[in-house]
Amino acid sequence: MSKWHVYLLRCRDGSLYCGIATDIDRRVSEHNSGKGAKYIVPSRRPAKCVWKQTAKDRSAASKLEHWIKQRGSDAKEIIVRKKKRIKEHLAI
Repeated sequence: MSKWHVYLLRCRDGSLYCGIATDIDRRVSEHNSGKGAKYIVPSRRPAKCVWKQTAKDRSAASKLEHWIKQRGSDAKEIIVRKKKRIKEHLAI
């Protein structure tokens, strides 16, 4: 059974992108080659992983991803800057 991870990528323009994956390195490569999310357009490439957290399963990863995406850019910056682990129960 694969472990699921939630991650934040720093794009070339400074913005942050949140996603989930079982293999973050592979997913970042996909994003940077144009096969990932539409958000990471050529002007935002390359993107680099700046934060990640393992989740207990895909459902927990999806909930945490959604929770992070609902936060503003300032909150996301705090997560990245402090390398903060988010308690999964907050995302439910």
